[in-house]
Amino acid sequence: MRPRSCAVSIIPCGGLDHTFANRTAAVEALRFKKVDFVMTGPAEYVVIKKRTNANIVVGFSRPDYFATVITLSDSPYSSVKSLAGQKVAFGSVGSTSKHLGPMQALADYNLGREEIDEIHTKITVGWESLKRGDVAAVGMNHLNFLKLRGKESEKEGGLEAGAFRVIARGPDLPNDVLMSGEHVDAAVVERMRKAFTENSQELIAAILTGDDNKKYAGMKFLTGIQDSDYDYVRAMYATAGYPEYADFIGD
Repeated sequence: MRPRSCAVSIIPCGGLDHTFANRTAAVEALRFKKVDFVMTGPAEYVVIKKRTNANIVVGFSRPDYFATVITLSDSPYSSVKSLAGQKVAFGSVGSTSKHLGPMQALADYNLGREEIDEIHTKITVGWESLKRGDVAAVGMNHLNFLKLRGKESEKEGGLEAGAFRVIARGPDLPNDVLMSGEHVDAAVVERMRKAFTENSQELIAAILTGDDNKKYAGMKFLTGIQDSDYDYVRAMYATAGYPEYADFIGD
């Protein structure tokens, strides 16, 4: 049997051939059996699942991973409905926690996408736009918000923590996930799942060595994840105007 292969962004693949691929390339690699395992986020998972019928191996839990929508405390925007007709900034198109999640949080409070002026930009740009009053609100994940708010108190002339108001919070978002191609034998998948369970602390320590992966601090590997856990993400696609979730938004 040839060595197993994985297309990943964060997990150590000791003993495996591995490569780094964008999400579109990962789909094609799975379809044509060029890779066996792919690590991806929740927004990408639902598309990859639909196009390849790949399976969940293990989830990567992220504490405090949920979407928020923030306004200024002294602004007139004290409720979700008050954002109707206003400019709302989001992060990159297709991001689970910086676009789809905040958009769905607004929908959960009965404010539709068509009722706001939707703007996409870098989160830091959206944050500064909020402070200037150029947008009524900005959507991002909770940890982004805490980080940006914390930086305000560290700089001269920065705004106080109380200057910001969270007017919408989504539920904890589904986890990042390691997927296996439909062609991978079930016994191989089970061995991989067992390896994550039995060596979790060592693997987590390896993941957290890079600064880009600090978002996984406090994480836990989850082996009981079901496809239905991602139905909330499918709802996000519908809210964003992509009810078929057959293509990556932003490509």
